[in-house]
Amino acid sequence: MTSFLTNLVAFVALISILVAVHEYGHYIVGRWSGMKVLRFSIGFGKPIWMRKSGADQTEYCISAIPLGGYVKFLDSREGAVDAADAGRAFDQRPVPARIAVLLAGPAFNFLFAILAYWVLMAGGVMVVTPAVGVVEADSYADRAGLEFGDKILKVGDAAVSQWEATLVAMLGEMVDDGRVPLTLESSDGRQRIATLDVGSDKTRLTEPGVLFDGLGFAPWQPPAVIADLPDDGAAVNSGLAIGDRITSIAGVTIKNFDDLRIAVQPRAGQEVTIEFIRNGRAESLEVRLGERVVDGEVTGYLGVGWTTDGADAYYQRIVYSPLESLYAATQRTWMSTVFTVEMLGRMVTGDVSIKNISGPINIAQIAGESAERGWRYFVGILAVISISLGVLNLLPVPVLDGGQIVFQLAEALKGSPLTERTQIIGQQVGILALLLLMSFAFYNDIARLFG
Repeated sequence: MTSFLTNLVAFVALISILVAVHEYGHYIVGRWSGMKVLRFSIGFGKPIWMRKSGADQTEYCISAIPLGGYVKFLDSREGAVDAADAGRAFDQRPVPARIAVLLAGPAFNFLFAILAYWVLMAGGVMVVTPAVGVVEADSYADRAGLEFGDKILKVGDAAVSQWEATLVAMLGEMVDDGRVPLTLESSDGRQRIATLDVGSDKTRLTEPGVLFDGLGFAPWQPPAVIADLPDDGAAVNSGLAIGDRITSIAGVTIKNFDDLRIAVQPRAGQEVTIEFIRNGRAESLEVRLGERVVDGEVTGYLGVGWTTDGADAYYQRIVYSPLESLYAATQRTWMSTVFTVEMLGRMVTGDVSIKNISGPINIAQIAGESAERGWRYFVGILAVISISLGVLNLLPVPVLDGGQIVFQLAEALKGSPLTERTQIIGQQVGILALLLLMSFAFYNDIARLFG
């Protein structure tokens, strides 16, 4: 589990990067459009660092509250404009220029996501073929006939080759009518059709982290079958044997060796119950875990090895040329954007759980965990949240970019600005909508913290 400090630092870094990207879009297009920029701030509240620069003496700030940022343009609605700056105020520029500035923030978020994915893909990527791992008895997956090792070739009519596209397609099929048709290929090469039928349970299964447990199968990984018993491990004289498949440690379900590692690490020196399958029969025994020091930290050690025999069929390395990786990055960004929009729409209709709305606490936890796992994971999370930020800001809510674009289009059609009263009412409605959204987000964060 990540520390509070790690989460905080990673969260501030994530928000600062994405806000800087978003606001830079507004800033640079505003300058290109001939507008005067008074301030560019990362964060809200009192500036803790400021520098003035350029012919316009624009204030560049880092402010005390790292939960956003803003670009402040000269605006005649907020006060008199000097004769020298006539025509350079935001509201004095043509409507198309104003719309371009408002669109630029979200557009830069999408461009950043493309760049991030391009960096991740440029050297080639190792991906796990979408395939079925351990299947729980009497689950939706079990009743549909899914078996360990089945490769997923199609979801509905959509061919899939990577997990991200598979999950998007599965959720899309499921929220329609609760049925997910899968074209599968078994380990012997035989193809067949299987249908996951979750019926009215479809909304619950869209809650964060519920999908695979709810369906009753895990993504394929090499199962926790013992292939080696090192002499320095606790397992060697415990009664465990090569070929045993470990299914539980200290009550924690084990589906693969990653689960095993996570279960063992915090239990150094503890006596635990290990459940396993031997020759098709469930057995259990008590084992006192060993311990070893890793990076200065004492961790639990069972001492079992695994084999990669047969695993090559489930891994593929995709190598891209620079142009191919750029195209793939653009495709991935587009797919994630469409998926985000669809899920937001499904939340409104009730087909997707509103528990998917995350607030700063959950984002901080995700940022901290991704930072600890390495820069590639952190960059991947940056891309995902950048896309979400871009989509969110395009919603037609008056205090967001999308709402301001609606105001500008109304002015273009009307031939004059909307009345001050209309704009104030719009702002109040927008603030209320955001407060409701933030309330859902904080409630979901707190609910996740307390299980």
